[in-house]
Amino acid sequence: MQTLTLTNLVADYGEQRVLGPLDLAIEPGQKIALVGKSGAGKSTLLNLMHQRWRHTGAALMPQELGLVPSLSVFHNVFMGGLARRATWYNLVSLMRPFRRDIDSILPLLEQLDIAEKCWTAAGELSGGQRQRVAAARAIHQQSDLLLADEPASALDGPMAVKVMAALTEAHPTAVLALHDVELALRFADRVVGIADGQIALDQPSERVKTQDLLALY
Repeated sequence: MQTLTLTNLVADYGEQRVLGPLDLAIEPGQKIALVGKSGAGKSTLLNLMHQRWRHTGAALMPQELGLVPSLSVFHNVFMGGLARRATWYNLVSLMRPFRRDIDSILPLLEQLDIAEKCWTAAGELSGGQRQRVAAARAIHQQSDLLLADEPASALDGPMAVKVMAALTEAHPTAVLALHDVELALRFADRVVGIADGQIALDQPSERVKTQDLLALY
């Protein structure tokens, strides 16, 4: 993966400027936490990143998760790997999954403590369970770059840590929009603070203290 850059990026809703202009460069191997209060522009920035870089195969974990409620947990996770398979293969798997795919997805579900729901429809799950399924789907995509919007917001402390660890270990480079300051400092090596659509802070996480980030909220 090459350095990814955004130059003079702006986003407008109608006549209202909601983001930018801003410049940002993401180096391969960086784990970046986007922090800031709701409405600051974090989600908009992530969506624009995905539009710009989706051709690279970037994995997106949106805040609304994007699961198909009528499909099983297995098939929702399997969808993360659709681009690696022929269309006929994906259609057959929808009716009768191949053992090789079950064997690759089950350990991932076990890692995220959701394996017992493998054949349950996603629409029957709790919010935290759905979030873990979306995380598994992102990991199954096997991308070098993860763009995730509040990937652990519906999870309790230990499970949030487990999911964050799995996501950051699976993706060499990641940009993570987070409200949880402790998770941001624990799992990111660079923190970018967004306020009123602008970059208000951009520092290595080792130079940032909790109170520095709380000032953005």
